[in-house]
Amino acid sequence: MSGTATETGVRTGLFIGGEERFTDDVLAVADPGKKGAIVGEAAAASPDDVADAVAAAKAAYPAWTALSPQERARLMTEAVAGIADERDEDAAILSQENGKVRMEAWVDALVFEIRWNLALMLVDEVDASKTLPVVPGAIPVSTEVSYQSLGVVTVIVPFNWPIAILGASLPHALLAGNTAIVKPPPSAPLATTRVVQRVAEKLPPGVLNVVTGKDENMAGLIQNPDVAKVCFTGSVNGGKRIMEMASKTLTRVTLELGGNDAAVFLEDAILDETHHDRLFAAIYDTTGQICMNAKRVFVHRSRLDEVVAGLTERLEKTVLGYGLDDGTTMGPLHQPAQKAFVDEIIQEAKDAGADVREFGSMPDGDLAGGNFVRPALVVDPPLELRVVTQEQFGPVIPIIPFDTEDEAVRLANDTWGGLCGSVWTGSPEAAQRVGSQLECGYVWVNDHGATRLDLRAPFGGMKQSGFGREQGIEGVRAFQDTRSIATIDPEALAAMAH
Repeated sequence: MSGTATETGVRTGLFIGGEERFTDDVLAVADPGKKGAIVGEAAAASPDDVADAVAAAKAAYPAWTALSPQERARLMTEAVAGIADERDEDAAILSQENGKVRMEAWVDALVFEIRWNLALMLVDEVDASKTLPVVPGAIPVSTEVSYQSLGVVTVIVPFNWPIAILGASLPHALLAGNTAIVKPPPSAPLATTRVVQRVAEKLPPGVLNVVTGKDENMAGLIQNPDVAKVCFTGSVNGGKRIMEMASKTLTRVTLELGGNDAAVFLEDAILDETHHDRLFAAIYDTTGQICMNAKRVFVHRSRLDEVVAGLTERLEKTVLGYGLDDGTTMGPLHQPAQKAFVDEIIQEAKDAGADVREFGSMPDGDLAGGNFVRPALVVDPPLELRVVTQEQFGPVIPIIPFDTEDEAVRLANDTWGGLCGSVWTGSPEAAQRVGSQLECGYVWVNDHGATRLDLRAPFGGMKQSGFGREQGIEGVRAFQDTRSIATIDPEALAAMAH
């Protein structure tokens, strides 16, 4: 059984080659809402454990990739059956180790199952091939171009939506014929390990493995020459480190990194209760800790007061508190360092004379030492402030006025990232015109945010938001390569020689 209860809370092990493995060294998982509280313990893998996981995945690869996509899909369907039976417990554990409210944690686990099943719907496209016909007058060759799996892949997920994010790549990798090692986040590994192990237990040994531990012992998940690809979701700096490490062995990478997403409200934007609700969720879900959250809101100057008023109305109802407590609408930030950063950029905005508006009350009692930050708006700030130029990853947002559409597009694109963006307008033509100019991988119209993502569509960033795509058939192709088999007609070749 994945995950057991101990006196200190939940305990999870490694899962390698079909067997659970516990270690003397463990990761103590802190509760971000209660200073000093421990949610549980996760096994801390040694470099030898990591090497064993790679070896197990390598050993399982030939038999797994030899199956047809349809056979793999059948086994994967059986493996995910019943995954929801422990979802309430998974969500409670994730809420405690992550900090977000219980319902978000529950949805996190749900999205994994949805993405898994959507990936399986692509089964008949996995082995698609095409034949290039003979070209008259050229070398008489017909070439079949098909797809092949890569081998052992590593999937590394972050703390914020770890189970859901795993669903954007893991099922696609397995369906394509690869075997996998999952590395949950070291600061919130418990719920993810539980979910993945329950799936892995139903697959052939070694097809799916789970390794938790300290980053300094994880190099083998990237640099072992038997690892064909690493799929990493996390910070820009984390992505740079992964890419540098992978370069040593020329291991392929997909990087889904941070963003500084722009939400652009044109002069004719629809600003009713529904759209205000969508914007609020796009900014403040998971206490602002989502890569594709809106990070900068650009508003036509004539509509600025309406947007500020709509967000203010919702922020005034914010209840900061423990994620499992009834009535809590916003939990703590995940790490003390992130709280310190967000506090710092809010203070910087105040010191610069910006219009900073904060909401809610800080929790007291046993929550007084938690990583809580009052949500804030920064209205019409100087554009050089870090609250504008850097990814806040917290509950604060700059609201920036513009006067022309061209100015809005220029400001939206004037940033290091290019993950997502959104256009808010009553005009389909304006939505297409502005949306097609945003330099990012995914654009919403009159909406924004992780819960609004089309889980069938390819997803990924531009610029320093990373490269490669997850989800959809593009997500399957990310774990495949092409193979060309050319057949020459010797008689036609001989005839050409004469």
